[in-house]
Amino acid sequence: MKNSTPPSNWDPEVQYLLWLATCVSVFSFLFYFQRGQVMLYGDAIAHINIARRVFDSKTPGLLQLGTVWLPLPHLLMIPFLISDDLWRRGAGGSMPSLAAYVFAIIGIFRLVRGCLSRGREPDAAARGAAWAAALVFGANPNLIYMQSTAMGEALYLAFFLWAVVYCNESVRGDAKALTKCGLCLGAACLTRYDGWFLAATLMGTALARKVFAASSQQKHSGFAGAQLARLILIAAAAPTLWLAYNGVIYRNPLEFENGPYSAQAIERKSETAGIPGHPGSGNPLLAGLYFLKSGEVNVAENEWLQRAWVLLAAAGLVGIALALRRSKPSVKSDNGNSSAASAWTMLLLLVPLPFYVMSVAYGGVPIFVPPFWPHTYYNVRYGLQLLPAFAAGLASLVYLAQSSSWSRKARLGIVLAAIALAAASDASIWRAGPVCLQEAQINMRTRNQFEAKVAGWLEKLPPDSTLLMYLGDHVGALQQAGIPLKRVINEGNHRVWKQPRDPDGLWERALADPGRYADFVIAFEGDPVWQAVHDRHLNPLVEIHATGQVPAILYRAR
Repeated sequence: MKNSTPPSNWDPEVQYLLWLATCVSVFSFLFYFQRGQVMLYGDAIAHINIARRVFDSKTPGLLQLGTVWLPLPHLLMIPFLISDDLWRRGAGGSMPSLAAYVFAIIGIFRLVRGCLSRGREPDAAARGAAWAAALVFGANPNLIYMQSTAMGEALYLAFFLWAVVYCNESVRGDAKALTKCGLCLGAACLTRYDGWFLAATLMGTALARKVFAASSQQKHSGFAGAQLARLILIAAAAPTLWLAYNGVIYRNPLEFENGPYSAQAIERKSETAGIPGHPGSGNPLLAGLYFLKSGEVNVAENEWLQRAWVLLAAAGLVGIALALRRSKPSVKSDNGNSSAASAWTMLLLLVPLPFYVMSVAYGGVPIFVPPFWPHTYYNVRYGLQLLPAFAAGLASLVYLAQSSSWSRKARLGIVLAAIALAAASDASIWRAGPVCLQEAQINMRTRNQFEAKVAGWLEKLPPDSTLLMYLGDHVGALQQAGIPLKRVINEGNHRVWKQPRDPDGLWERALADPGRYADFVIAFEGDPVWQAVHDRHLNPLVEIHATGQVPAILYRAR
């Protein structure tokens, strides 16, 4: 018998969903773009300019990708940032996110439909549950906002979901799916460090399945040893490449983990400055509560609705796996695997939970949510990693209800209750404003206003002048002013493998003698340029102040 996957992966249902998701993506992007809200996050601005400086720099090249942040999102942005207008307005950085949002919706649809189909063709209940999952996922206001920005959440979710999709299809007998799973895992590993944990989990699951099949003397394990080896090699290649890059360029394979710009280094600086650490640091239980709450506030504003989502999603995921595991399969794939057994792959959507528990407890990654002390916003967007699990869990309950022997009224009542929960949750978010948007607006308001002031003065400089500036904090001012990065001497203009500093690098030489290399200097209090020029008696042109920001001084260097 042929394998149990649908005969066409791009059937009319998927094509219709593709167009629907594309419309939502484009119109929501235009909505936020017209309101100037696609570049509120400081990280979004940094992502755009890391990608831009690969070709727009006094020392262009792939070394401008730096460390800490993984390179794939920046590489995908580059073609869209060649245009000065798309760079300056930030639209170029949003393009990969827009495409990723569309493919993520198709991914959750394919995953739920495939996991719940007990035959070669999906039945009405499986298709209905897949549509429920896609609508819950795609209609989430926080995801809709984040996909309009240059942030990496939508991109990672797309790779995450498709890795699980192909894992499920390999369990159902598709011989080529495991290689595709490995490719998605490799891309996820080059997008966010969440992908490293996901890859380890999936590889461990595949190995365990192979070992179990061998110990129980089953003829097949769902895939051949060569397919498993290919999965491991492809998935492991991406982290290995990044470790090698850091080792060769920065003389430290773990530069992204313990270097001066890592989360742990930032946490140590905060503690040195007297800022209390995260309450969940060293406490996995408390760390888990903070992450789970970040997931809740991303799916609903009301506290009771948040609790309902957690309970129903958990019940749906566990219930569907147990129910289909016990059921008698209507069809088996070539390798003898029950198509019902693939429902267990939906539990992989819970992988972000242990990853973020360990990251907050032991990795120096802070997550702050308004309901918990200190009642502020920071990395609330990380909770979107649980959105696929919430969507699939609710869809599973819909499927169980439709597949049950209950009366038609009871089944209809459950479906209507699920619709009401999703609609009420999204409505509560739209009324209060997406929490991810609120996070950016609250945390970045004074910084964005300050950078707009700085940009106003930079625009007055001669168009062929050279500027000395540290880009780590306020590169957005250059972007708003439309000053090409190749006119700016910055901390990226040196050979990073020369440790601890490069005395012959352009950056170090310009700091030692600003007037020789730059026409103007912009120094922000406390940054390396400020420390280098404050005793050189340069001619100050203007001092720029903004509430909540350190002052900046624009100097004439020569």
